[in-house]
Amino acid sequence: MARADKQAAVAEIVESFNEASGAVLTEYRGLTVKQLQELRRSLGENASYAVVKNTLAKIAATEAGIDGFDDLLNGPTAIAFINGDAVEAAKGLRDFAKANPTLVIKGGVLDGKQLDPTEIAKLADLESREVLMGKLAGAMLASLSQAVYLLNAPISQVARLAGSLEAKAQEDPSILAGGAGTPVADAAEEAPAADEATEAEAADEQPTDA
Repeated sequence: MARADKQAAVAEIVESFNEASGAVLTEYRGLTVKQLQELRRSLGENASYAVVKNTLAKIAATEAGIDGFDDLLNGPTAIAFINGDAVEAAKGLRDFAKANPTLVIKGGVLDGKQLDPTEIAKLADLESREVLMGKLAGAMLASLSQAVYLLNAPISQVARLAGSLEAKAQEDPSILAGGAGTPVADAAEEAPAADEATEAEAADEQPTDA
């Protein structure tokens, strides 16, 4: 390879390192061209998979400020550059390696942190970003429904609920920390009964005509 071609190849790998949030080094010895195409498809749009020369990859890793790759860059090497959900990319590599044992995951880096094969396997076992965001959205909606209820409630009722919460917190401080206690919705259901009791007491105290 001519010197200019080597420099261009190194620059391309450096750019891939810099643009990616992570990279996983693999040994693809024994994989056919068709299998490599299948592997690229299994990674989806979240990662690209590039076969590299070890000497050029070492230079590129150094220029990109990535340490710890020298010992991993041996044998036929290809790098998965992760540009999206790292969990999904890790799952794609893990599942393909299970079906094709000739693919060896040697290590990688994610957000500047070095990962060994065990850590990459643990990453693949996590829930994807899409699933986690869905759960977070559900939790936020559950909290927002209570907030909207309180915002729509009469001021007097909100004040009574706050007073009730304060009284319960004095008995059980864990309520304010998310501990046990009467949920907001349950407390709200008890509020009308309190209104009726107050009105009844007020009626009894009204003077009657002689």
